Amino acid sequence: MRERPSPTALLEHVLGAEAAHKLEQRIDRRIDRSGLKEHKTLEAFDFDFQPTLDKSVVLELARLDFVRRHDDLVITGNPGTGKSHLLKAFGLRACEQGIRLRYARCVDLLDDLHAGLADGSYPRRFKSWAVAELLVIDDVGLGQVKKHGDEPTAAHTLYNLIDRRHGRASTAVSSNIALSDWGRYLGDATLTAAILDRLAMHALRIDIDGPSFRQHVAHERAAGRGAKRTERERPAHRDADGG
Repeated sequence: MRERPSPTALLEHVLGAEAAHKLEQRIDRRIDRSGLKEHKTLEAFDFDFQPTLDKSVVLELARLDFVRRHDDLVITGNPGTGKSHLLKAFGLRACEQGIRLRYARCVDLLDDLHAGLADGSYPRRFKSWAVAELLVIDDVGLGQVKKHGDEPTAAHTLYNLIDRRHGRASTAVSSNIALSDWGRYLGDATLTAAILDRLAMHALRIDIDGPSFRQHVAHERAAGRGAKRTERERPAHRDADGG
């Protein structure tokens, strides 16, 4: 006959479960407020597919000590090589560790700030991006940067944000284009040079020189569909004594 747990043990179990539930709720709230829509994990990242990527470096970054040091992170590489996956995984870890996170694709961040110029909410919007302990700006170079009338260039808008955060909080960026092409993309070479200068001062760099995982998956799916279609179209085998 098993010994029944003591009232103290039962109370500790109940309190522990309640504390775990409250912690999970706090993490969920941080994720919801962060703008992180996709929950990526490092456990799901296929390091074997990107052999040039040093797994030990990635796991060290995932400790988020660079955030506590107010260092920045820049990840470059071709589309589909896993840059966004890594940044989203770091962002999820940040929420789990109680670090205030904001996440956005570059074009969406710029659109949000330009919308603030139009409706008078720019100071509030700017502050919400500026005060995050970790700001993830994903997919620089992907998507069209819009400019209307006398609005400031994308470079001007991004410079103000990076300059405010410089040395005070960490910014993690992924780029689908070479850093030398940022000036053309953001619309002002001089201000872009100032952005890169600030990022480079306290930045850790990762360049993923490998194939596109998305293209790999697409090819595998296409090959699978082709094999199934061939199987369906193959003539049925006739018995030896059949007509």
